[in-house]
Amino acid sequence: MDGGHLPSYPDHAHGVPPQHRWQPICSPPRGLVAPVPLDPTGIAGPTRGQARGTAWRRTSRDCYVPAWVDSAIPEQRIVEAATLLPRGGAVTGWASCRWWGGSFFDGRRADGATLIPVPLCLGPGLHLRPRREVQFLRDRLDESEVAIRHGLACTTVHRGLFDAMRLAPDIREAVVAMDMMAAALLTSPARMQAYVSTRAGWPGVRRVRAALALSSHRSRSPNETRLRLIWELDAGLPRPLVNQPVWDRHGRLLGIADLLDVQAGVVGEFDGADHRGAARHSKDVEREQGFRDEGLEFFRVTGPDIRVRRRVIRRMLSARGRARWTIERDRTWTTAPAPGAGQEQTLDEYLDERDWWRSVDQQSG
Repeated sequence: MDGGHLPSYPDHAHGVPPQHRWQPICSPPRGLVAPVPLDPTGIAGPTRGQARGTAWRRTSRDCYVPAWVDSAIPEQRIVEAATLLPRGGAVTGWASCRWWGGSFFDGRRADGATLIPVPLCLGPGLHLRPRREVQFLRDRLDESEVAIRHGLACTTVHRGLFDAMRLAPDIREAVVAMDMMAAALLTSPARMQAYVSTRAGWPGVRRVRAALALSSHRSRSPNETRLRLIWELDAGLPRPLVNQPVWDRHGRLLGIADLLDVQAGVVGEFDGADHRGAARHSKDVEREQGFRDEGLEFFRVTGPDIRVRRRVIRRMLSARGRARWTIERDRTWTTAPAPGAGQEQTLDEYLDERDWWRSVDQQSG
């Protein structure tokens, strides 16, 4: 778990979720269609005959939505699965994280195509018939860990993330879940560690602890996290700085490095789909040249590369082999902010301040 400071989120500071598709916070769900039961009159729902036609789609428990409703939308999938919840149950795991505003919890595996079942926490003692589109959890669920948000019962931020990390297919994806909840400003690795300390003996808790030790609150996308884990776990290289601003000795910002190996002087960048445009590519090339002009070695990785780890490892080790390995006094670049730049706020400081203001608002309201 790294310490560091909070990356700049100017829109977040004003409570306005960014709308760019690659931003870590998503807007509250809108335009969703709640499943409805059969209605003999055909007013509040389909008649039995209408339900047999092509105009309606069955979701569960004899509930239906119009056929035009897109079930691939993560929030719509969650709403449809939630009709199975018993009293006291709640949506949890990735679905709860999404419902709280975690943009990158889209209900798909790392391949971007395979759907993940919607996790529903039923509490102990209740058994329902297995369904392909949902996953039932029967762990203890205290009333204090259930919240009604946007009209739906979901687990609290920490319980939802705990379940998402336990249910992840491997430790790397558990790290991704933690990093993306931190990126969405919903919690921090330190807060999650405090929560997990109360879950000794729970299934999957060891994986969660191990993932927290590898987490970083500075990662801004799942593939940035996956790139960092290849650097650490597969290439066996020292932990890099993440989304680290780099300046020249005159105080000019060279750029923000996705990964920075300070010792060797290596910058690693993940290029997602938003880097493909001509204007963005031109800026990337100019920024790379700026890093190189100051003696920093550079390597790039794309989405397809992430799936071929040996290719990424070779690129990392090659860049490190070319690096200058200059000592600090001989470098023309620095990670120290320019004089007068001000002190960045840590994520935990931000969360503490936000919680304080919310308590003030509640008391005054």
